[in-house]
Amino acid sequence: MPDIPWSTPTQASPDAEVYVMASRFETATLAGAVRFFLKAPGIVLQIRKAPGAHGVALRARVLGRTFLTLSAWEDRDALYRFARSEPHVSSSRAAAGFMKESAFTFWTVRASELPLTWAEAERRLAEQKSNH
Repeated sequence: MPDIPWSTPTQASPDAEVYVMASRFETATLAGAVRFFLKAPGIVLQIRKAPGAHGVALRARVLGRTFLTLSAWEDRDALYRFARSEPHVSSSRAAAGFMKESAFTFWTVRASELPLTWAEAERRLAEQKSNH
């Protein structure tokens, strides 16, 4: 399935520190993966319009029932404001019913390091998982 490549809604100053989140979602069923996949473009569009968003990408492996997200934000508050807004809130609640597992990790980087790589996101998610 096609990924949604990195896009930069608002360019941060190269020396600014940005707050990054990587997430991994695994659905319990293929039907759940299809539902997640169909909602994903709307959430990515929401991020692209969100105040303080400096980047977003999605890696969709529908047949593997796994999705990775990567986003960069002005600060933690900007990410949390997005997470508490619609349609993200409703989509998250609906997805909880068909989610098998989810993981999140957060860190900061200089804006000049954007866009981040999937390898870095996967490494940090694996590291976070082994620490729990």
